[in-house]
Amino acid sequence: MTKILCLALNPAIDISSDAEVVRHTHKTRTHNQQQFPGGGGINVARVIATLGGTCELMFLSGGATGELLEAMLKPLPIVEKTFKIHDPVRVAYAVHETSTNLEYRFVPEGPLVTEAELAPVFEAIAASDADYVVASGSLPRGAPDDTYVRLADIVTKKGARFVLDTSGPSLAEALSRSKMFLVKPSLGEFEAFLGRKLSHEEVGAAAQAHVHTGAAQYIAVTLGGDGAVLASADRIIRLPAIDVPVNSATGAGDSFVAGMVWSLSEGFEIEEAFRFAQAAGAAAVMTPGTELCRRQDVTELYERERQRG
Repeated sequence: MTKILCLALNPAIDISSDAEVVRHTHKTRTHNQQQFPGGGGINVARVIATLGGTCELMFLSGGATGELLEAMLKPLPIVEKTFKIHDPVRVAYAVHETSTNLEYRFVPEGPLVTEAELAPVFEAIAASDADYVVASGSLPRGAPDDTYVRLADIVTKKGARFVLDTSGPSLAEALSRSKMFLVKPSLGEFEAFLGRKLSHEEVGAAAQAHVHTGAAQYIAVTLGGDGAVLASADRIIRLPAIDVPVNSATGAGDSFVAGMVWSLSEGFEIEEAFRFAQAAGAAAVMTPGTELCRRQDVTELYERERQRG
């Protein structure tokens, strides 16, 4: 069995709710509150479990909010390994304004961690026998920008596949210095790394050019409502967006990554895994708040799109 390990260095408790109107100064009364364990790596693990897969989840946890996060994860069919830190886990909040269908997302930067608190994570990754290691999400404060570079080096040297979904300086470091299996930036994140705007027609060639640097075997750039592009050394694949009702964009990228890694672990060829990932991302925007995708929605969208060719 192919083993998947998901890593969440900056997890969160994600709370979402609805409000008719969001106004400054005045109290905004909310309803339909939901709360889920979140943060990139945790979301990826949740989706893999939803799809029927199994994975190990490693995450940092501290404070009373960390205890709550651990309790929220216990009922899920995920093998967990917790690394204790001093500072509390962050709490993120999203509000869907029903009068405009806009979503307001408030995402704290997270705890301050030390090198000593991160050291056991590196040791655990080095000892892991996972075939895929998926690192998703931002780095907590105090974690060096090259943290994912160091993790990628450990994984790659063992012959396993390192998958990364992050942004900002940590993405720039990884794309400049790592040798990864797959990296998934959004268009905006990829443009920020390149330091220039890209038309949608230029994305594939730009991603392929960076594949040729040796940074990654595959680069998948998500384009929001315009679909996604997957580049390898010898091929560029573009898929249009799947037309679905939009309720929340939260977790769409994590669902995309989870769908791709899970389907690859199940033996899908890369093009079909990319198509499945697109279906998982689309299914995530159909659900409210931070619910992520539902298995039936993913499989139905995938089959529908596959039949269309």
